[in-house]
Amino acid sequence: MKRNCWEVMDCGRGPDNTHVGLCPAADVSVLDGVHDGLNAGRSCWVVAGTLCNGEVSGTFAKKMDNCLICPFYRQVREEEPAMKSHQDLLIRLRKS
Repeated sequence: MKRNCWEVMDCGRGPDNTHVGLCPAADVSVLDGVHDGLNAGRSCWVVAGTLCNGEVSGTFAKKMDNCLICPFYRQVREEEPAMKSHQDLLIRLRKS
């Protein structure tokens, strides 16, 4: 079973651990199912405000350099031979 970012990164911000605050990726239903994740759990890099390196991130453009070296992002890239492009995911977000 494929795991979501909050499960792999153990940040405590997934839908089952909201006592520390729900991560925006756990709440973006328009990306539900992308790469077999819950909401944006397997496409968190396009969602603003996720927790990265212990700090709340900014927009996709500001955080993407960090995402490219993130162990979870790299894991998804390895697991998804037909990974959705950043542009496609951002378009879906903007349309919602």
